[in-house]
Amino acid sequence: MPKSQENVSGSGLEYQLLRSRRKYLRLTVNREGKLIVSAPMLCRLREIEDFIRRHERWILSRMRMKNAVTLSDGETVTLCGTDYTIRNGRRAALADGCVVLPEEGRTEAFIALLKRLAQTRMQTLLDAISNRYCLRYASMKITSARGRWGSCNSQKKICFSFRTVFLPDELAEYLAVHELCHTVRMNHSPDFWREVERILPDYLSRRKALKGYLWAMNCL
Repeated sequence: MPKSQENVSGSGLEYQLLRSRRKYLRLTVNREGKLIVSAPMLCRLREIEDFIRRHERWILSRMRMKNAVTLSDGETVTLCGTDYTIRNGRRAALADGCVVLPEEGRTEAFIALLKRLAQTRMQTLLDAISNRYCLRYASMKITSARGRWGSCNSQKKICFSFRTVFLPDELAEYLAVHELCHTVRMNHSPDFWREVERILPDYLSRRKALKGYLWAMNCL
């Protein structure tokens, strides 16, 4: 039995650390897609996180399997913090608590629907935050990016991955604030983070929670 248990955020991944009298490190991904690290009692945190980094590809692969989006009729998918049931229909749409998808070209139709949802959601968030805090941006575009949730260039053009639809509202809001703050600070300096904190005093907890959704980058 484990002698101690704690939640840790490191190596870009949040994980649950279980310490016991075992001899070796062990990684598992549970049914909820959460990473569990079993470690000897005296194993140093640096050694644990080096171990995680060396096995990051395997971890993300397992997270993807546990959190994979299945588009079969009757399956459930969570979009923008709301659960929907997949059902067959002529056109891709949200209706009566369901994601309606055609029988053929289902994945392509689903992605197109997600892009429309992401466009509406992120545009609404950007406009509300921009107007409230006087952070002006030039344009916003939804992309299929896998490597990052969002970006902002020197022309104040903001992009978001359509995979942001898999995030709950508070994390989508954090991303909107993050990219808008880049319109005044094109870096991650202390001044940038102070600007983020001015708008979201709890940004650190939101930033940490975002790491639990890395699996979404490998979806679709």
